[in-house]
Amino acid sequence: MIKYIGSKRVLLPTIVEIIGRVRDTARVSRVLDLFSGTSRVGHALKAAGYHVTANDHTTYAYKLAQCYVEADRSVWLDRVTQLVAELNQVRGAPGYFTETFCERSRYLQAHNGERVDAIRARIAELALEPLLEAVLLVSLMEAADRVDSTCGLQMAYLKKWSARSHNQLELRVPAMLDGPGHALQCEANEAVRSASYDLVYLDPPYNQHRYLGNYHVWESLVRWDKPEVYGTAMKRVDCKEYKSDFNSRVRIASALAEVVAAVDARHLLVSFSNEGYLSRSDVEDLLRERGEVASLEVDFKRYVGAQIGIYNPQGEKVGRVSHLRNRECLFLVGPGAKRIMRNPNAGEQLPLALP
Repeated sequence: MIKYIGSKRVLLPTIVEIIGRVRDTARVSRVLDLFSGTSRVGHALKAAGYHVTANDHTTYAYKLAQCYVEADRSVWLDRVTQLVAELNQVRGAPGYFTETFCERSRYLQAHNGERVDAIRARIAELALEPLLEAVLLVSLMEAADRVDSTCGLQMAYLKKWSARSHNQLELRVPAMLDGPGHALQCEANEAVRSASYDLVYLDPPYNQHRYLGNYHVWESLVRWDKPEVYGTAMKRVDCKEYKSDFNSRVRIASALAEVVAAVDARHLLVSFSNEGYLSRSDVEDLLRERGEVASLEVDFKRYVGAQIGIYNPQGEKVGRVSHLRNRECLFLVGPGAKRIMRNPNAGEQLPLALP
């Protein structure tokens, strides 16, 4: 899957293990991934046999959820395979994407930007069913991600082209799963009121960084609305306009409390980073309003851009990164939370096999 800050790739085994333990003690069939991002968690939970609903307000994340959670591989695989092969034969033709993200900025090299332009235009011409189109857009998004020239964020681009950017863009069939699922594109408060669930997983934004700005290229690619842009990174102008209470130091606590109070589920599993505006104790106190709370903390490397350091547009190192590792806390809320989060054989906290 695509590079993504805040990705739960490292935590996935632990998240699936915790939810499996909840299922051992209570009925857990319907799960909501409320802030789904890349749908990495929703995809893993669908693979584990849950009926998953994945929600996110951004269009690119909604397409990812349609592909990895809602689309049924047994229904779509043959057509996707055929269309991916056809789209890989499309010759490049420069357009908005090439001009904006290859010439005016440095997201892709022009030979790949021209392919993106031509393939994206062809997908639009085909006027496909929404789920089929979403799967192909994810294939294109991931193909671009494999040949980009970033450190994982689309806030700025590398001064020198990355080694992978010289490769040829090639679409692949996404790793869809058999079976049903559901995707939503709603604000969190709306999504939690849409239905009842057995368990809700929450991985909310936690500081000033907005995912629409971090991944604006994908948003423009899937919406294909060719917006006005600004700045070195060529961000969409609506990145200036969208505001979320989860990105506000003043309003995040009330925003999270409102969502938690509105959740219709017996159990909640919440991820929160030590880079967030709220402390571990703040989050725990807030969640305790819903019932019993247990937590564990995981330490791991920060995203690759932090490992490289801070540089100006001339390629000169201009600052020091404050820290190279993060701590992520997982909170389980609901009946039996403390017992579930402990190792039943050793009487210890849930063991973690993490870097």
